[in-house]
Amino acid sequence: MGRPVVPEDISKYKMISNPSFSPDQKKIFTRFTYGGRDYDPVWSTDENQILFLSRRSLAKDEKGNELYVVSAGGGEARRILRRKEGIEGPQWAGDSNSIYFVSPVTEEEKDDIHVVRRIGLWYNGKGFTYNSRTHVFVVNLQTGEARQLTAGNFDVTEVRPSHNGKRVAYLAALDDMKPYIVDLYVRELETGDEIKLTSSDMSVTTLAWSPDDGEIALTGNRLAHGFASHDHVWVVRTGGGSRPVQVERADRNKANTLNSDVRTKSHGPTHILWEGDFVYFLQAEGGAVHLLRLRPGKEAELVIGGERSVEGFDVKGKGVAFVAMDSHHPEELYLKETSERALTSLNSEVQKEVDHLPPREFSFTAGDGVQIDGWVFQPPPHLSKEKIPAILYVHGGPKTAFGYSLMHELQVYTASGFAVICTNPRGSDGYTEEFADIRGEYGKRDFMDLMEALDHVIENFSFVDGARVAIAGGSYGGFMTNWAVGHTDRFRAAVTDRSIASWTSFFGTSDIGTYFTEDQMAGDPWADEEKLLALSPLRYAKNVKTPLLVVHSFEDYRCWMVEGLQFYTALKYLGKEAEMVLFPGENHDLSRTGKPKHRVARIKHYLGWFEKHLKAEE
Repeated sequence: MGRPVVPEDISKYKMISNPSFSPDQKKIFTRFTYGGRDYDPVWSTDENQILFLSRRSLAKDEKGNELYVVSAGGGEARRILRRKEGIEGPQWAGDSNSIYFVSPVTEEEKDDIHVVRRIGLWYNGKGFTYNSRTHVFVVNLQTGEARQLTAGNFDVTEVRPSHNGKRVAYLAALDDMKPYIVDLYVRELETGDEIKLTSSDMSVTTLAWSPDDGEIALTGNRLAHGFASHDHVWVVRTGGGSRPVQVERADRNKANTLNSDVRTKSHGPTHILWEGDFVYFLQAEGGAVHLLRLRPGKEAELVIGGERSVEGFDVKGKGVAFVAMDSHHPEELYLKETSERALTSLNSEVQKEVDHLPPREFSFTAGDGVQIDGWVFQPPPHLSKEKIPAILYVHGGPKTAFGYSLMHELQVYTASGFAVICTNPRGSDGYTEEFADIRGEYGKRDFMDLMEALDHVIENFSFVDGARVAIAGGSYGGFMTNWAVGHTDRFRAAVTDRSIASWTSFFGTSDIGTYFTEDQMAGDPWADEEKLLALSPLRYAKNVKTPLLVVHSFEDYRCWMVEGLQFYTALKYLGKEAEMVLFPGENHDLSRTGKPKHRVARIKHYLGWFEKHLKAEE
């Protein structure tokens, strides 16, 4: 038996990136620390070299990163390129003599005055983006010279060279008003000729060339349910003259949107791979994420399943390398050939040192007849009194999910003597598109699902004290916390994090405000002013009786700090009990990728608030 989990344990986890097979299938590379100087290794096609990104020669406050190449046989790494704008998604050319990547192209300001002429002022985690575009570059390994391949008023999101090295495919968002519409292009490198393979009617996420370069598989959707739409797998011929064909139709999302604060990115990768006859992809399934494959035109088959979250994968021949976690085990690297085995035990020490507690799963039938899934974390035996205060924790998104992925934060609350209740209400990922679609209905059926889940847990888990319950959550979970305290007084305490208070201010200040509000609220501040006001938690601030802790970050451009500030101000003005904690130098992803000291401090503020309001009588 280990000791209880504490906030400071966040620095003990080893977080593993996407694995990469060597072309001969004898070695697998992966990054196994987060925040390190070297990361994202990729084998060259000729098996002789490995590229990786790094910040090894940059000071902490310097912007950008560097591209290095090292011999597969060992030796000193050679820096190929440094860009202060940043290098993203590097890919080897077919001949292994050059590397493609995407990077911002920034128009330098003459002074410290910002002159903005386009929509899209900033982007969370990146800062000001109104004066930059992201384009395709190629760098020659011998000369180190980087050449820009694309130019114009659009943004490239991904580039993939063909296997034969004669073409590159890239994804580009053309319309600043609709940056979620992403098109697929193929460029002939010798002539510079381009073909557009989509019709500006899809949201394309990622792509992979077929082994013979005759087709491209992609994940994306045609927005039938707006942003609640699931990504599917499509195939299109690379010569043009045809539209993408959807080759699978399972009503589940092709992405990993499970919540975890111990992975290398805020959400797991949306990754697709065409190896041999099969296209490999991730698929959300309730509280799990599985790896599947299909032969175009045939039914998909399960490759890696179970009550766990597949975080990344690579395939060579009959071997599947994958990274996975579950609700009480951190990430490790696995290999499946005829059978499955673990290749690493990177987190064995933290597993021995601390107790990660598995949750107890439940499901119930909501008032309208739909099944809702959830999980309850029960504190360790020495803290399990007859009645335990509880925290109803609401995930963000709303199209993300709780389930079989590790949340250090929730383990801390459980180890501190609180029962933690997690559930996937309407709006969550992992189920049907209809289940995920709450456009224009925030605070209605989703709120009812949460309250019915709470009732179900109190009735069926005798250790939960229904008289001492808090609600907490971030992003959409922060919106829902704000909404809940304005519509019920059954919670003893609440913590709202990176939240939304007003859809009108969110529309005008968030990096995604205009199109996200229009889609998710089914309206805008002029045509639907009353509707947006009625769906904004700020309107109901006068009803709040629950003590509220407001947490926000100064550089949160997804839900700008004006959201937390105005809700806190309203509560104080109205004589309510409220406190605010602001974090400098952090953005919307503080709880997942922020500075370790700030992540620890954030959890401690949560704990202090819960202790004060849920355990005072103890």
